[in-house]
Amino acid sequence: MEPNTKGAATFYQYKLIKKINLTARLLPTYIMLPLLVVVLETVFLSWWSILYIIIAAPVAFWVQYVISRSVLLISGHPISKRWSVSFKLPWLGFMPDQHISYRIFRKVQLHNFYIGLCIAALFIFWSPPAFTVSLITCHLWLLLPRLYALFRLNRQNKEGMLKFNPTDVSYYSQ
Repeated sequence: MEPNTKGAATFYQYKLIKKINLTARLLPTYIMLPLLVVVLETVFLSWWSILYIIIAAPVAFWVQYVISRSVLLISGHPISKRWSVSFKLPWLGFMPDQHISYRIFRKVQLHNFYIGLCIAALFIFWSPPAFTVSLITCHLWLLLPRLYALFRLNRQNKEGMLKFNPTDVSYYSQ
């Protein structure tokens, strides 16, 4: 390994390739999205939407937790001391604590996205439409910052590492 003479940020032998900043403008917008959806649901579907979104938020949170843990366990990746439940905005949910492989994170989040939507779609048959819309909204809202990061890193090498900080996502590669 040759020494880093250019002063670039490194994580052991990894070099910082891309940093995605979550600006101060994005966070209030992110927080306001569920409120906007509740207002629209209340106007167009049912006034029960306020109650439904309060119920749907922990359900979506739990469904994403179960899906994430299941994908990690099935694929054989260690969970303990690397992943934990986060209640800090914008990274709500089951998130990595340390540097994580981009490939693993992408796999977990895409499974989370598709399986979560399928589970929410199953509620169409057994619950009011306003609850199903609330569940889908909460599911997408929880995943939005992670999907934004994946979208911004779409063209990067899949062998890199990700580090999640309160205000940004850092992508490292060898």
